[in-house]
Amino acid sequence: MQITCTINGKVHRFDCAPESRVLDLVREAGMTSVKAGCGEGECGACSLFVNGRLVNACLLLAPQIQDAEVVTLEGLQEETAAIRESFAEHGAVQCGFCTPGFVLRAYDYLSHGGERSEEAIKAALDGNLCRCTGYRKIVEAIVKVKS
Repeated sequence: MQITCTINGKVHRFDCAPESRVLDLVREAGMTSVKAGCGEGECGACSLFVNGRLVNACLLLAPQIQDAEVVTLEGLQEETAAIRESFAEHGAVQCGFCTPGFVLRAYDYLSHGGERSEEAIKAALDGNLCRCTGYRKIVEAIVKVKS
């Protein structure tokens, strides 16, 4: 089947099976910030936006992005710069595998007026897992993102 969608502002056409995962299509298109983590929608490493909604790409099938606008971290470099800088400043990056998912989750949370308390941020990060360490530095980095 043919799938056409926009990824980070550029039209992409895929010839794929109906059961193809969006995660694999987006990576095939060169968007390596979208990681293949758990494959079950539990870790958030494959986070991306589809039509403005943050979703797990491992749970979406190719037909679900027909004519959709897909945005990955590569497409939000300017918008997420302060978040990425705060992660670096506060040591919130360990191996980096989960970082794109956390950055997109933080961007989604903060751009919707999310409260900057530790408890609220911890709740907002539910659905993103880091296998390297705890979440203290990640939460601290999000609390201290410069507006």
